[in-house]
Amino acid sequence: MNIDLNLSNFMEELDHNCKKVQKKSFQKGEVITSYIAKRNQLCLLLFGEADLIRYDLNGNRTIVEHFTNNDIFGEIFYTVNTNNELFVEAKKTCTVLFFIYDDLQQKCTKSCSFHQVLLDRLSSLYLNKVIELNTRIELLSKRTIREKLLGYFYVISSKNMGKTFQIPFSLTDLADYLSIDRSAMMREIKMLKEDGFIEKSGNRIRLLYK
Repeated sequence: MNIDLNLSNFMEELDHNCKKVQKKSFQKGEVITSYIAKRNQLCLLLFGEADLIRYDLNGNRTIVEHFTNNDIFGEIFYTVNTNNELFVEAKKTCTVLFFIYDDLQQKCTKSCSFHQVLLDRLSSLYLNKVIELNTRIELLSKRTIREKLLGYFYVISSKNMGKTFQIPFSLTDLADYLSIDRSAMMREIKMLKEDGFIEKSGNRIRLLYK
């Protein structure tokens, strides 16, 4: 996601004036937040990488979304029926802003420009969020493991504007993200290499097809 925020000025304004927003830092592996019903929390990832994770009743793990710098997340985008069924985990050191969506229209005890800055950009943030969620739905709707992998590689390639890119997941996490069996995925990746679709070195992929 690319939003037009001068983060240094934004953070300075926030730290000195805004009373309705919290800024917190997290280390790799820490839980940033759990989704709680009816809270309407909205979070902005200023720095780092994180995953939105769900475990089903059988203990199966799914990575619902992957977040990077300037991505937004929170209960406002999901219907939450049971507290803690969704949580966000830091994959690297993260800095996150926390605020409640219902508070955005209210002014701080000190007048600050934060709320107006954010409100001015919410439509852009939401549009990008819709695009990302639609892309995720499209990937999951593909019928075969090969189609899911090639579809995902195309998305990452487009974001990086090049045919060579680094997968932002471990292979286990990639399987969880695409909702496929890891062993079957590894076999398909091997076949994609043998069939001349990709080259792979570690987590670095190079697409060989147009």
